[in-house]
Amino acid sequence: MTNSNLAFNKKFIGAHVSAAGGVDQAPKRAKEIGANAFALFTKNQRQWVAKPLDDKVVANFKRLCVALGYSADQILPHDSYLINLGAPDDEKLAKSRAAFIDEMERCHELGLKLLNFHPGSHLKQISESECLSKIAESINLAHEAVPNVIAVIENTAGQGSNLGWRFEHLAEIIEQVKDKSRVGVCIDTCHTFAAGYDLTSTEACEATFAEFDKVVGMHYLRAMHINDSKNECGSRVDRHHSLGEGTIGWSCFEYIAKDPRFDHIPLILETINPDIWHQEIATLRRFHQEA
Repeated sequence: MTNSNLAFNKKFIGAHVSAAGGVDQAPKRAKEIGANAFALFTKNQRQWVAKPLDDKVVANFKRLCVALGYSADQILPHDSYLINLGAPDDEKLAKSRAAFIDEMERCHELGLKLLNFHPGSHLKQISESECLSKIAESINLAHEAVPNVIAVIENTAGQGSNLGWRFEHLAEIIEQVKDKSRVGVCIDTCHTFAAGYDLTSTEACEATFAEFDKVVGMHYLRAMHINDSKNECGSRVDRHHSLGEGTIGWSCFEYIAKDPRFDHIPLILETINPDIWHQEIATLRRFHQEA
């Protein structure tokens, strides 16, 4: 895929759009909301198995991405919600690993290079360290099975037994991944805030991303989910809100839009009102232009 006019803007801002009717519909839906980036599911996110991608759909997806100006750098596929790469049960772990490899293969077939995923949960049956090691080994197995695609670990809000809510969890996974060039992180602002990292002011954002850089490393940041939060900092509850309408507020999103460290990676809205995504994208782009 090659870049066109949309790609010349350094901020790749978009939303998680529907792939209903085929993945080749996603680029058109992203274009309709003024996005120069987008996320999508390459299969039903609540099913273990899906039929293979149709060759004509794959070809049309690639054609439309070129025509509408979306390179692989601007597209963030997300895997199934069912997958738990740290599952304590051997059978469920094997099923999750097979499904994750299938997700990677679908990305590779579509010419995409990123795959965003939630790391996993220990279900209170194994230790955090053992779960994190299983997640890292799952990534290693996927890397061996599928070339080129980068495993992008999404930080979590820390609900239940989900891991990945502390920056240290992300660092521990990455440390055990053999090919460091094929692992990265997607920071979700709502999850980060819910996990206890303050983002309510420029100063708070500076401190939080300094901590991320110290513990994980900014060079591992490959994407972001840009969401406000319905709950307070440290709530460990994952409830997204529209930008500026939640407990984080606009300062965080203005900070991200203006800071060049967040250039050239997908910045993806998962906010609760798709009807105003075009407005949220336009506001973020205006902040960037004011920088």
